[in-house]
Amino acid sequence: MFLDILGLIVIGLVIGALARLILPGKQNISIVATLVLGVLGALIGGFIASLLGTGDIFELNVLGFVLAVVAALVLVGGYAGTAGRSSRSVRH
Repeated sequence: MFLDILGLIVIGLVIGALARLILPGKQNISIVATLVLGVLGALIGGFIASLLGTGDIFELNVLGFVLAVVAALVLVGGYAGTAGRSSRSVRH
C-alpha cells in the first residue's frame, strides 16, 4: 500500500510535469499544484483505463499513462486559466 502511494506521487509528478511541458505558454503553477494535478490526472487516467479493462488503477500501462497525461492536460489548463484570471488586475 505504501509503495502504491509513493509510486502514485512519483508518477503524478512526472505526469504533471509532462502536461505542463505539452501545454503551450507559461503556466504560473507551483510544484505542489503540479504534483496534485498530476496525481489527479493519474487517478483519472488509471480509473478510465481500468473501466476499459486494461488493468488495475495502480498498474502502469500505456493506455492508462496516455489517459492520465490527457486528464492532467485538462486539469493544468483549467487551473492555469482560472489562476491566471484571478491574479490579473482589473482596470476601470
